[in-house]
Amino acid sequence: MAVIEAPSPARRLVATPVAGPLAALVLACVFFGVNSDQFLTGPNFSLIIQQVMVVGTLAIGQTLIILTAGIDLACGAIMAFGGIVMTKLAVDNGLPPLLAVAAGLAVCAAFGLVNGLLVTRISLPPFIVTLGMLNVAFALTHIYSNEQTVVGLPGLLTFLGQTFQVGQTNVTYGSLLTILLFLLFAYLLGSTAWGRHVYALGNSPEVARLTGIRTRRLTVGVYTLAGFVYGIAALLLVSRTGVGDPQAGQTDNLDSITAVVLGGTSLFGGRGLVIGTLVGALIVGVFRNGLQLMGVPSIYQTLITGILVILAVAVDQLSRRRNR
Repeated sequence: MAVIEAPSPARRLVATPVAGPLAALVLACVFFGVNSDQFLTGPNFSLIIQQVMVVGTLAIGQTLIILTAGIDLACGAIMAFGGIVMTKLAVDNGLPPLLAVAAGLAVCAAFGLVNGLLVTRISLPPFIVTLGMLNVAFALTHIYSNEQTVVGLPGLLTFLGQTFQVGQTNVTYGSLLTILLFLLFAYLLGSTAWGRHVYALGNSPEVARLTGIRTRRLTVGVYTLAGFVYGIAALLLVSRTGVGDPQAGQTDNLDSITAVVLGGTSLFGGRGLVIGTLVGALIVGVFRNGLQLMGVPSIYQTLITGILVILAVAVDQLSRRRNR
């Protein structure tokens, strides 16, 4: 009787959607390390993580939604509104900072809840729902803020922007929180029944329903949880900038989708890893940082990012065709 050998850890790693993005990240680091003496330093890597922590956190929520075969174009606008709610309640209304943060998180979660209900109860396409909600959140941000930046924030709202030392490198508490969030959601998606249900929903909603999964409730829960994560991103943004900015987040929706796609998550749902999203966010951060250190104009950074996204989607499409 033939004995079937289990694949080695190395082979399992190569077979995961993260393998390609991880290889691209390593090659990019090697390339920029050779071309810039400043790139392979602790302070520069800390700077890269700080630069991607807000979009990376947004991309966690985006990953959850894309795994269900949806998409969220409103995440950046929801984050901006959550940030304005937190800062105005704390500064202009004198609400205790902890309650102000809780209110901002709740508002962002409420946006996610409404998105989920519109997608499930009225059967509207996620693209249309979130496109409309983008405009709603954007308008509410500017109405509520009166087009004014909120300054003079209490210490609790800027705490995550403070740093601690690891060797000779300053690391922000916000960067640490972002990494912990990625680890948490990697566990939830990879080691819980809820995570398996999310993947099943993305692969085939009808099959998932027939196996007993309450697909509508699960979808609403995913959108609500994603909204809550956008609220955490809002707090990270406020802590990093030190202000409540009504102009924030206008391109972060596309940046979050970019991170998800570059991380190997399929836009068709049901395939991908949240750790891949972290790798995707780091790829964007590494390319922008490395090209900047090399003196490449920012417009070319955008050009290269766009090319990378097209390549990532093309690879995913070819992979799906091969597996049919």
